[in-house]
Amino acid sequence: IAFDSDRDGDLEIYVMNADGSNQTNVSNSSGTEDYSPSWSPDGTKIVYSSTPDNLSNKIWIMNSSDGSDKSQLTNSYNDESPVWASQ
Repeated sequence: IAFDSDRDGDLEIYVMNADGSNQTNVSNSSGTEDYSPSWSPDGTKIVYSSTPDNLSNKIWIMNSSDGSDKSQLTNSYNDESPVWASQ
């Protein structure tokens, strides 16, 4: 399960097991708001919205296991709530 929470004072992306155990902050990006996570169909990536400049929303992607390999996908003014499409 992937979800967003501001439990530590900063809106971040967390993952956890289906039973609620092993809750882990995977976005770890202090000073930004990270939200609206969506799992890739194979479970290896999470796409999400972020406000790195606190002004506009961008779409980012990261590894679901530990938040590594972050990459910004969009550069428009207000991109948010990404979802994966399957064929």
